[in-house]
Amino acid sequence: MGFRAQLPVVGVIAAGGALGATARYAATLLWTTPAGAFPWTILTVNAVGCAVLGALMVVATETANPPHPLVRPFLGTGVCGGFTTFSTYSLDTQRLLAGGEVPRALLYLGGTAVTALAAVWAGVVAARAATVRRIPS
Repeated sequence: MGFRAQLPVVGVIAAGGALGATARYAATLLWTTPAGAFPWTILTVNAVGCAVLGALMVVATETANPPHPLVRPFLGTGVCGGFTTFSTYSLDTQRLLAGGEVPRALLYLGGTAVTALAAVWAGVVAARAATVRRIPS
């Protein structure tokens, strides 16, 4: 498949990424984290993004009426990818470590991973409960 055929996908990913990154930035402005404090905002952003992504995958792959083919790259790769942030998570962990907050840094490091996985699971469970599944063929 040529580049021209991929332009709609690239376009919706770019648009979704801009929306997701803007939403994340807005969250950090509304709920600022003081220097050296536990980074609750980014933990919450990552958890919400993971829950949405879990729900999206159910809707995109398990429902009787799957969405338009561009919905998944727009919302999944674009919006959720732009909203969640592994780089800020890593930087926050490094800052906590550099500030001598080793227990807090390790809690954040492990807690984010566990919270993210739990959020994906919760999104999947919620979406499955709320949607009509495809009948197996």
